[in-house]
Amino acid sequence: MIVNANEPTARTDNPAHALLDGLTDPQREAVVTTEGPLLVLAAAGSGKTRVITRRIAYLLSLGVPAWQVLALTFTNKAAGEMRERVGELLEAHPQRESISRGLTVSTFHALCARLLRRYAPLMEGRANWRIKHDYTIYDTNDQQALMKTTLNALQLSTTNWPPRTVLGAISNAKNELKDAAAFAAEADDFYSRQIAKIYTSYDDAMRQANAVDFDDLMVLTVRLLRECDEARDEVQARWRYLMIDEYQDTNHAQFVLSTLLVGNDPGSPPNLCVVGDPDQSIYGWRGADIANILEFEQAYSGAGLITLGQNFRSTAPILAIADHLIRNNQQRKHKDLFTTRDGGEQPEAVLCRDERHEAGLVIDWLKARVEEEESLTWKDAAIFYRNNALSRVLEDELRREGVPYVIARGTAFYQREEVRDAIAYLKLVANQADEVSLLRIINKPARKIGKATIETLAETSKIRGVPMFEVLRIVDTLDLTPQAQRAVQRFTETVDGWTGHGTFFGEGVAGSLADLVSRVLKQSGLEDHYKKLAAKSEESADKLSNLQEIVSSAAEFEETYEPADDPALAPDEDDVPPLLSIMRAYLETVSLVADADSIDPASGAITLMTLHAAKGLEFPAVAIVGMEEGLLPSSRALESESGLEEERRLAFVGITRAMRRLLMTSAKYRTQRGLRERMIPSRFLDELPSEHVRVSDQSEESWDEGWDDAPAPWDEPTEASIESARRRRASRSSGSWPGIEPGARVRHPRFGLGTIAQVMSKGMNARAVVEFKDAGRKTLVLQYANLEVL
Repeated sequence: MIVNANEPTARTDNPAHALLDGLTDPQREAVVTTEGPLLVLAAAGSGKTRVITRRIAYLLSLGVPAWQVLALTFTNKAAGEMRERVGELLEAHPQRESISRGLTVSTFHALCARLLRRYAPLMEGRANWRIKHDYTIYDTNDQQALMKTTLNALQLSTTNWPPRTVLGAISNAKNELKDAAAFAAEADDFYSRQIAKIYTSYDDAMRQANAVDFDDLMVLTVRLLRECDEARDEVQARWRYLMIDEYQDTNHAQFVLSTLLVGNDPGSPPNLCVVGDPDQSIYGWRGADIANILEFEQAYSGAGLITLGQNFRSTAPILAIADHLIRNNQQRKHKDLFTTRDGGEQPEAVLCRDERHEAGLVIDWLKARVEEEESLTWKDAAIFYRNNALSRVLEDELRREGVPYVIARGTAFYQREEVRDAIAYLKLVANQADEVSLLRIINKPARKIGKATIETLAETSKIRGVPMFEVLRIVDTLDLTPQAQRAVQRFTETVDGWTGHGTFFGEGVAGSLADLVSRVLKQSGLEDHYKKLAAKSEESADKLSNLQEIVSSAAEFEETYEPADDPALAPDEDDVPPLLSIMRAYLETVSLVADADSIDPASGAITLMTLHAAKGLEFPAVAIVGMEEGLLPSSRALESESGLEEERRLAFVGITRAMRRLLMTSAKYRTQRGLRERMIPSRFLDELPSEHVRVSDQSEESWDEGWDDAPAPWDEPTEASIESARRRRASRSSGSWPGIEPGARVRHPRFGLGTIAQVMSKGMNARAVVEFKDAGRKTLVLQYANLEVL
């Protein structure tokens, strides 16, 4: 017999009884409510995995056959851990060896692959199916290789149609269950029509190879279950209990799939339990649909709702600011966050001078935490940031201080592909005999110097015994097409322009190292390449930021460079142009980054990662850097309220990763593209409850834009400062901005004349999108912008 929450629970001699030990009342209710649709709203750190695994074990202990239970999650690691924990829970059961036989705990994609293997033969012969049960699954590299072949066949340039970007657009379509024909039917502009054409050809090539990609696994399984009664009936008859973890991260295809797996007959409600938290929905940019969890009760009539609000991870002060912050969102289901743990240090918010000061302050703070608490080691600490470019200065400072660190789910700054490409250009400028660097970038980005041309150049270099770059200068004597010759000549002239047309930093080359680096990035085509992609892909926008960070890196190096202390400067190089000497020293420093000291496994290392990568993890001590407008929230998010709410959820996720200590930092100035720019503290900092945050202004200059009432560095806020901050926020929230409306002409002290295109929010959060005549489109915070209405 299956037990409901409103019925007596198992007898004391029932093996299921022990599975309820140690659970809170809401957790217990979630475990024993086994029938019908159920939404479990699980706050951060509330023990959702414990609930899911206990619920599975509870069902099996009550006699439900294991083959009738299906649990779905997103990663193989999570699925493996779930299976292991269920096994441990059932160790004391008399039939422990047989009770779990047939249990399915899987990722969405693994389940779909299994179903397609089993039921694909039933679909053979149907229109546009073309998949047999022995299909091959293409991974990301396979997909990109096939996409390049597809683009070549369509005579489309991979520069204009980058394979990764095109595959991303196709993936988004598949997540919405749109096949190539459906996508083509909706295409109403040139870009969409071209993507539709590529999608069709790519799909044909995939089917010809009897292959599927990860998105196809979902799309084809949905079609299978929709169209094949036999397959759908068998699946629904088998799995009578379905549980889905991280439900807020599901996309449209996964929502439809879950409905098909269990059915949705009002007369026979499905036993579907979903666990998640809309406040942690941060993957909208890759297809996750927050509506799936917000509208679950509408989608499944009579669905139950259980809220897990007790947090077992964070201290009360940390939880208080997280709860206060997320209440500013509208797209959510409210739940009171609380903890029974007493005490805890107040989170700290610090305004720093710039990114270098920020990095030093964060590392000093983490060092102090490790020294003060014997139980803390480096592996217990983490630094989070909104985008990868912010890691560069942190890495520099960590290496300087000899602090071990690792980059989680990412690549160290100077090892990233786009950064390596930029450095290869600089190495070629400094030394034209560097053939490795030349081969890396001679056609990157694509400039019509093909493989055959490169092979001819390399072979001529080998035969004549001269550096390959010298061969480039006599390309008109080689057996190449006129088009290839012109492409090589243009590339050679570009490189010569950076070195003074062969004179190496002589005539025509002047300015700082940062100026030269900026010029190389622009004229090489790398910057334009990523600018075009940045509008379509968050990943490409990140890469563009990384390129811009190289300019900042060069500027910082030049500021501290002292030739007399440079061991790389040989005595016979006195006649070397200063700029070339600085560049060589800079490149040597960059090259040595790869020789960082190994990590001590006994003490571990600080983890550096993006806020997106941090989801699902926890650390005793956490620092979140770069909490500034344009970074967190990102500039893109300011274009819509839904985008801003996702950024707030991202900040919420970062805060709730901290168990005992939390530091949040904002820089007053930040170097971007080699320019020192004035920054504005993130609105999320102003949304935190001042009575629960220890605020410190360490910028060494008065700060009259939101932090002027901050208490002295590292001191507890006084009642007077708290009341003053409250009055300030109250006055701003009722503020108005006369004349600031769409169409108004304005003047900005830095950007000049412009026209207001859009006004967003009100009071202290009011922002305006302004089209400036010379500076382009900017989003400005009105309380700081000093706009003059004309």
